Amino acid sequence: MTPYGSFSFFIIIAILLAPTVILGLRGKRFQSYNIVVSVIVLALIFGSFWNEAIVLILFTIWQVLLIKGYLAYRRKENSTTVFCMAVILSILPLSISKLSPYFFHVHLIGFLGISYLTFKGTQLIMETRDGLIKNNIPIVRLLYFILFFPTISSGPIDRYRRFEKDVKAEISKEQYKILLYDGINKIFLGFLYKYIIGYSINHYFIANLGSIANSHFQNNLFYMYGYSLYLFFDFAGYSAFAIGVSYIMGVKSPENFNKPFISRNIKDFWNRWHLSLSYWFRDYVYMRFIFWVTKKKLIKNRNVSSNLGYILLFLLMGVWHGLAIQYILYGIYHAVIMVLYNSFEHFNKKHKWWPNNRYTKIAAIVITFHFICFGFYIFSGHLIHS
Repeated sequence: MTPYGSFSFFIIIAILLAPTVILGLRGKRFQSYNIVVSVIVLALIFGSFWNEAIVLILFTIWQVLLIKGYLAYRRKENSTTVFCMAVILSILPLSISKLSPYFFHVHLIGFLGISYLTFKGTQLIMETRDGLIKNNIPIVRLLYFILFFPTISSGPIDRYRRFEKDVKAEISKEQYKILLYDGINKIFLGFLYKYIIGYSINHYFIANLGSIANSHFQNNLFYMYGYSLYLFFDFAGYSAFAIGVSYIMGVKSPENFNKPFISRNIKDFWNRWHLSLSYWFRDYVYMRFIFWVTKKKLIKNRNVSSNLGYILLFLLMGVWHGLAIQYILYGIYHAVIMVLYNSFEHFNKKHKWWPNNRYTKIAAIVITFHFICFGFYIFSGHLIHS
């Protein structure tokens, strides 16, 4: 059963979460019951895929042993070598899952949501290294965080300290009413985005481009715009479902989108699109790279180190989607335009070439929109295979 992929899934979730709603409206704690619900839903999701279920269990044991082991180690020692080994071992299953089809023509390891579960596990190790997580994490709470079912397949990627705060919080009847209201609103928004707007774009526009477009160029142009809008509404709809169900369960999972198509520049776009993933790569890849080159005094020019950080970040993000040529080109494309914009931003601060007024803001939004759409066009693979 695919999460949020059918109306039967929503009916099952509604039935399972009915006691949660009743307890919440009465001001009673419901997190223990929610853990049971998560186990049931995971069994439903993976029940028909025993191979994936076994890999998920083994993967979870692997991550828990790494996290608990590193927590115990960090209270006594702080070796960089041990930390790097823990991070490498944490991302090893994901790396094998992503790379194995290109070398062995089969997925050696893989299951629904392996990327997002890996991000959670690696994040815990990194925050333990930074001293942000010091206390022992109860095994049940750790499992609940890693396997939290509303966000298991495609995020949003939550942070443990924020998640723990929600799980431990006492929620009053009035507070839960607000969460329930917001959660239901987000679920209805998800239906609007994914099953009405997104479906309509894909089914009635993209699928009929052959009869709409008058030329090959026009076909590709229409596809670029159509695919970009479809990708947003489909993914934003899924995210709204995940966040809405999380709210009903008393967990305020982070937002994933913030009007990305009105971004004024490419940096602004990555602060609006797939926020939890963007922030994860920013905090655990880009910032750590900048800190490392600064500490080691490898690069004195901040602009150069920043640009190298962007190149590393977007190349990794592209490869994370897969080794298909369109994903690698997508990563390179965003690395290039981010470096170009970063250089332009530094130039403009000195020379004030691009004024800041209402007309230039509108122009910036239009220009950025087209750069974004072309990036999604590359991502789709249509540029290569059309």
